[in-house]
Amino acid sequence: MGEPTSAHIRDALLSILSTHGISSIEEHERLFSSGRLDSLAATEVLILLETDYGIDLSDENFDILQIDTLHDLERMISSRETATGTPGNPGR
Repeated sequence: MGEPTSAHIRDALLSILSTHGISSIEEHERLFSSGRLDSLAATEVLILLETDYGIDLSDENFDILQIDTLHDLERMISSRETATGTPGNPGR
């Protein structure tokens, strides 16, 4: 995955987390399963993925634990970009 995409998702996630009193996040730190993100923050992350990266999370087989860490989020975005040949649109 390109550095701009990785940096954008990290910055966006930290922005969301900061509004919930969290100032830093490690690459493999659990977000949802640990309870660090509440349902409002989870919704904000999902909206970010859909609007900035075109990831459709309405699939009935989607499990929030698929994106439980920053690393998981980056991997999901990267695999989508590889599959579609289309980079996300950070800053849209």
